[in-house]
Order: sequence, then structure tokens, then C-alpha cells
Amino acid sequence: MTEKTPKQFTTVSSWPIKEIYRPEDLKDFEPERDLGKPGHYPFTRGPYETMYRGRLWTMRQFAGFGTPEDTNKRFKYLLDHGMMGLSTAFDMPTLMGYDAGHSLARGEVGVEGVNVSSLSDMEVLFSGIPLGKVTTSMTINGPAIVLMAMYVAVAEKQGVSSEKLGGTIQADILKEFIAQKEWICPPEPSVRIMMDMVEWCTEHTPKWHPVSVSGYHIREAGATAIQELAFTIRDGVEYVEEGVRRGMDPDKFVPQFSFFFDVHNDLFEEVAKFRAARRLWAHLMKERFHCKNPKSWMLKTHAQTAGVSLTAQQPYNNVVRTTIQALAAVLGGTQSLHTNSLDETYALPTEEAVRIALRTQQIIAHESGVTNMVDPLGGSYFVESLTSEIEKGALDYIKKIDTMGGMLRAIERGYPQKEITESAFRYQRQVEMKEKIIVGVNEFVTEEERPIELLKISPEVEERQKRRLMETKKRRDSKKLESKLGQLREATQTKENLMPHVLNAVYEYATVGEICDVFRSVFGRYQDPGTF
Repeated sequence: MTEKTPKQFTTVSSWPIKEIYRPEDLKDFEPERDLGKPGHYPFTRGPYETMYRGRLWTMRQFAGFGTPEDTNKRFKYLLDHGMMGLSTAFDMPTLMGYDAGHSLARGEVGVEGVNVSSLSDMEVLFSGIPLGKVTTSMTINGPAIVLMAMYVAVAEKQGVSSEKLGGTIQADILKEFIAQKEWICPPEPSVRIMMDMVEWCTEHTPKWHPVSVSGYHIREAGATAIQELAFTIRDGVEYVEEGVRRGMDPDKFVPQFSFFFDVHNDLFEEVAKFRAARRLWAHLMKERFHCKNPKSWMLKTHAQTAGVSLTAQQPYNNVVRTTIQALAAVLGGTQSLHTNSLDETYALPTEEAVRIALRTQQIIAHESGVTNMVDPLGGSYFVESLTSEIEKGALDYIKKIDTMGGMLRAIERGYPQKEITESAFRYQRQVEMKEKIIVGVNEFVTEEERPIELLKISPEVEERQKRRLMETKKRRDSKKLESKLGQLREATQTKENLMPHVLNAVYEYATVGEICDVFRSVFGRYQDPGTF
């Protein structure tokens, strides 16, 4: 008879958990130094003094599918049901910098998000929505500079100056090479394009977040909570270093950075991750970059519940998973939150599914009582210990990447990619061995399940978008267009900021594909080395 292996108690990320935490687990913990007051350095307890007692987080449901008309209608539906800010999902052709009519776009137009090929589409997308009164988030990276220029142009047509625009554009190109794999050019010119936009926004859109440094896709690719935190924060450090190399004052542009984290199923690990993220960023900005502006030390974040945790089996269980994850984000102190819909493991959400996801946030906000106090888990032996361990683990990764010469060099070596792949493999093995239980997948399985309603994208969407693209091209002044694209091409071969040239091209209705073709022709295309 063989001895049974004792059960291991670990977080979702396999971090070992003790049976009980005591004061001796915090023997090196200094409350004033490590915890502080909410709204004060090192911001462990939150970036603002009153947190949700003063203002709730922004409820921002991710929306985008089909044509700009379809998504405009969904935006208005969600605003009517209490959504507080827009969040735009783009389809794969737009994310990769191709127009609806490109051969590589065939079959993908409007399928995973809204299709935007030109300013004409952007005008329809935000038709009837006052951009001076709502904040908008746009999830796009490689062509972010193009979509940002289009947003500024649409706002101008509404009579709203760029200084009044509030919102966020993701524009975190490094995580694309680490995890999501949607790019236009190789890493170095991609960072140049992105930082040109950041530099322009620092001067022209003071209320806008021109980069949302994103761990979400890193975690969705299989990273642990510590890896998600480490690679995200190190990406942010890389952008600050690039800005400083340009001669920019970090106290001028870092306050406009925002962050974006995934929220997985392990409630306490996720709460600790948010707290560790704020403390780690505060230390790095103050001690490494000698920032003096408290807003440079302050990490503000959007959070999204974990899409990768949703299951096709027993999809209504996803409502419960999303509730736990949303609660973790709120207890962790997020400033903005998207809750996934129960059907997103199959397709983009139906109206009913996305309404339930929004109601989940509203119930937590108005019925659960967790918004009545700031950092309600602060002081817990367990949570404070876990916060410190996650911070230390992430800092160890950051130091290792520093020794490689920074994140660009680490990506070229395939280091973060390899770390994530190994973590994803380890987790999958744990699921297959039933060391991690997924209800409805490897335990509590139901043989027969009732199908649910799904959102289906009509093939007509692609034809309608191609027709609008053709009509837009017919209306353009071809000489002016060629001149603006030519000026953009010349600027790419200098150190001149590209944003004004992209804006000029957009005003002439240059398409996403035409502008990105300029980048591709000058900087080249990127091939993933696939070094695992």
C-alpha cells in the first residue's frame, strides 16, 4: 500500500498557502512604510483617499461587433442601462492594420469586434455620442496612432477640442510581442510610433491616457499572477526609459499612464496583486526615475474579469466566476472594470448576456456593502503577506530583465514568452491531473446541456463595410491624399514626431490600411521567432 500524497494548498498561480497566517508572517512589515494611508505613497491601500466612498469605479463594458452602426447601437443600449464609459473592441483586420477590402481580412470583418477602415467608419461609430461628455477606451495597439487620430478628428467635427477628450487607448505594443501577437512592424519602430503618440498626447490631450500598460493578455496567455505583474510593470518601465531618452520629463508624461490587469478566480491572490502593483510602481517611479510629482507614483488601473477562465461547459457558471473576479477587482481597488458575459467563450455577447454582466457590477457596487470602506482587507496577516510576496516575486523578474538589457532585448531572446508558455503548460497539467478543479469541466460534469442563444455576425457585414470603403475612396481628393501620405513616409525616415502627419492623412480620409502600409514599407514586417 502506497502513502497518499498530502494535498497541496496553492493559489491559482501555484503559490503555496499556509494553513494560518500569524503576526510572525509580517515581522518585516512596517505599516507606515508598506501600507500607509489611502491616497498616499506608496498607495498600497488605493490611489485615492476616499476610494469608492467618493466615487465608484467606471463600469465600462467591452463592446464592438459588426459594422460601426451595430456597435453604435450597442453603445447606446449600454449607456441607457447605466454603463458609465465606452469601451471599444475592434475586429482582427483593424487590429492588424488592414482595411475591410484586403484579402487577409476576408471572413474576419466585424467578427471579433467592430470594423473601422477609415474616418467615415469612425464618424458612424460615435454618431450621436457626445465625446466631450463620455470617456472612451479603445483596445488597439499596432495601429493605435491611426485610431487615436481618427478619434481626435471625429471629436473636432463635434466641436470638441482634443484638450477636453477623456479616456484611454491601449497602445501597449510590447505586450503584443509577449502575448497577444497583433502587430504591424518590428518591436523597436513599433515603440517609436507608439511613443510619438504618447508625446503628442502629453501636449494636446491632458485628460487622455495615451497608453494602458496591459497585463490582461499576458495573463490570458497563461502567465501567473506574479508574471503578469512583473512583465506589465517592466513594460511600463521600458516606455518611461524611452520617454526619458527623448528628453521628456517623466513627471509630465507618466501621470497620463494607466494600467490594465486581468482578474482571475483566486480572490485573495488577485486582491494582493492589485495592492502589490501600486506599491511596486510607486517605488520604481520615485526611486528609479526620481519622479517628484505624486501623480507619477500613482498607478491607476482598469480591470477585466478573466476571459480565459470562462467555460463552454455549463456556461451559466460563468456568471458566478465573473462575480468572484469582479469582487476581487473591487476589493483590490480598481478604477475601472469590465465584466465578461456568460456566453463569451462561444462568441461576442448578446444584449441579455452583457446586461447581466453589467448588473453584476451594479449589484456589487450598490448591494454588497464592500464599497463602504477603503481597502477592507488591509491589515490581514494573509493579504499583507501575499501582497509582499507577489511584489518581491515581480521585482525579482524585473531585475532579471534589467540584466538582459531591458524588455526589448528580453523579448528578442524570447524570455517572457518562454516563461509564460511553461506556466500555461504547468496549469494545464494540473487541470488534467485534477489538482485544479474546474467545475463542469474536470469535475461535476453534466452529460447533456441546453444550448444558449449566441450572437451571430452576418456575412453581409463584410460586404457593407467594403461598399462604404469604396464610396469613401471615391469621394477623396487623391492629390491631397497622396501628398499627406508622402509627407508621412518622409517623416518616418527622420526623428520627427509622426502624429501630426497621421492626423493630416486621416483628415484626407486615408485608411487604416494605407497608413499602416507606409509603416510596413519603411520599417518592415515582423515575424515571430517562435523561440520556445
